[in-house]
Amino acid sequence: MTQRVDLAALRDRLAVDDLISGYAAAVDDGDRSAYRALFTPDGRADHRGAGGIEGPAAAVADWLAETADRFPVRPHLIVNRRFHFPSAGGFPERGDLAEVRADYVSPLPHGAGEGVAGGRCAFTALRTDDGWRLRSVVVEERWRRPH
Repeated sequence: MTQRVDLAALRDRLAVDDLISGYAAAVDDGDRSAYRALFTPDGRADHRGAGGIEGPAAAVADWLAETADRFPVRPHLIVNRRFHFPSAGGFPERGDLAEVRADYVSPLPHGAGEGVAGGRCAFTALRTDDGWRLRSVVVEERWRRPH
């Protein structure tokens, strides 16, 4: 593998990582416009595994923004990111598809007091003329604890 391919692979990985960080910020801020801009035109999100909805990114953006208003504390962490770039043209690092699995931890109101929840996100991103965009996001809550 040449240094040029290594640098291109690193650039792609950083761009996809930035996309996922943008996703977390848009969800935390309840920013519908920022959330929609992260997705391809046919992008979808599935939050059913965490008590939410599934559908086109625009509809999920509206639901997230409306839901966010009920939560006094919204920031969450997306951690333990594992990247996979399926092979394309013999260079697995330079495909137009990226798959990322990551864990999340999020404070949230739970009953009468606040709690914390965590789970896993599966992201699929595509390289587009406008850069990397999300094609799909699947969120699955795996645990929840009240304080």
